[in-house]
Amino acid sequence: MQTMKPLNLKHRSREVTEGPERAPARAMLRAMGLTDRDLERPFIGVANMASDVTPCNMHLGRLAQRAKQGVRDAAGTPFEFGTITVSDGISMGTEGMKVSLVSREVIADSIEVVAFGERLDGLVTIAGCDKNLPGAIMAAARLNLPTVFVYGGTILAGSYRGQPVNIQDVFEAVGAYSTGAMGLEELRELEACACPGEGSCAGLFTANTMSSAIEALGMSLPGDASVPAVDGRKLQIAYSAGQAAVRLLGLGIRPRDIITRKALENAITVVVAMGGSTNAVLHLLAIAHEAGVSLSLDDFDRIGRKTPYIADMRPGGRHVMADLDRYGGVALVMKRLLKGGLLHGDALTVTGKTLEENLREAGTVDSQPVVYSLEAPIKPTGGLAVLKGNLAPEGSILKVAGTQHERFRGPARVFDREEDAFQVIQRRGIRPGDVVVIRYEGPKGGPGMREMLAVTAALVGQGLGEQVVLITDGRFSGATHGLMVGHVAPEAAVGGAIALVHDGDMITLDIPGRRLELEIPQGELERRRRAWQPRPAPYTSGVLMKYARLVGSASQGAVTG
Repeated sequence: MQTMKPLNLKHRSREVTEGPERAPARAMLRAMGLTDRDLERPFIGVANMASDVTPCNMHLGRLAQRAKQGVRDAAGTPFEFGTITVSDGISMGTEGMKVSLVSREVIADSIEVVAFGERLDGLVTIAGCDKNLPGAIMAAARLNLPTVFVYGGTILAGSYRGQPVNIQDVFEAVGAYSTGAMGLEELRELEACACPGEGSCAGLFTANTMSSAIEALGMSLPGDASVPAVDGRKLQIAYSAGQAAVRLLGLGIRPRDIITRKALENAITVVVAMGGSTNAVLHLLAIAHEAGVSLSLDDFDRIGRKTPYIADMRPGGRHVMADLDRYGGVALVMKRLLKGGLLHGDALTVTGKTLEENLREAGTVDSQPVVYSLEAPIKPTGGLAVLKGNLAPEGSILKVAGTQHERFRGPARVFDREEDAFQVIQRRGIRPGDVVVIRYEGPKGGPGMREMLAVTAALVGQGLGEQVVLITDGRFSGATHGLMVGHVAPEAAVGGAIALVHDGDMITLDIPGRRLELEIPQGELERRRRAWQPRPAPYTSGVLMKYARLVGSASQGAVTG
């Protein structure tokens, strides 16, 4: 167990509990039932993102109660407080999806505000839906208070006519319905059984990708990433997290001792080995920014080129997170990567031990159908690729997990809004060989960089997932698969080349060469650039206006500060 310089257990809370001049503060604290003993103990915040707006978060209150008990039993005083969430699955395909990525910043800011204002000594953060997870870790890195993350857990798969299903199947069924391949009653039957209860989306979509990344990063307890929401082990993990937060104070271990360059490389390695969501690129860049660690898109591509893709997980594969959990969870993946020399085993974690020490204690099953060996992987390189070229000079992201093609060339079909593209797709107006371009959906242009699962799933549901390319300055859901290129930067709203594409322009996608090229002469590209004019801001008040003014490029994590 590694030890840093021990902290005074009340290194910040003593500012509100000690001395005659703090009598008013103590009076307020006593009003909540706190005793002298409680005031003498370290103050641990329990950031609870429980909410009735999504099944991902509906159960987090139970975990918060257990975390608080863990804090008390470790001689700390817990303070529960709430923060927001937005359901990506519910807002997908609507104007409301524009605030999904915004919510990541609001979550980080709100945790920072409470912890800073109340002079808390440490934190337990409990999160469910996609943007909760990076928001919580961004806040931890920013505050640098001893922190343990708890994931609310994955939903179980539903059952449709004897087959396991999840929300991905429902989105893709919408596309099948538009072709007549599925009837309305079948669609309604699937809708009614795909999501059987609480927990985050079942496959290796964004929430489960980020829970895996956070466990690899060392910010959650071993095993936390894969345990289903309804499993009783979740309550034990939450309790242990409360105890661990107090223990970290005594050890003097802070988030920036854990979120190092090595830890971030471990997280990237696990994500690409498992074929995780493209959103992990945005979120890990943002976490690195908050931790003061240098990280770039080139690091993702470098690691992806040398890391085999070994996890047969949906959306590109067959299995969901609960399947992986039965065989040992993310530890099974990490053990194989560590043995192959692809992880930094000496990276520190919230247990006070190194990643390698944690993995020695993890029980895993070698003979199983989910995780392949490094010697016989699904693919020899990782599940994400960074593409550059004249259409994306700062970079773009493609999930290659589950993708069959290596090169594609076709004419552009250009749309300035997601809704316009969706309507044409629903009318079956996209043909095999087309390159669909959806722009002005970036961090500033949307604003908010919407995910486009409704669009991508409709294409897949129509059988076009491998027959067309979709390119956007927006984002994709972790449930997206196929030839989908997102995060194109610079984005259209700031005059990036994606704003200059015309219908019929030929575009080339070259995955081995990592190129995304608009096939027009350089002189014509410059002529179009001179003629381009920025669009009026779509929102002139409120949170989206503020976000658009502050947010940076997707190539740097789309951070606001």
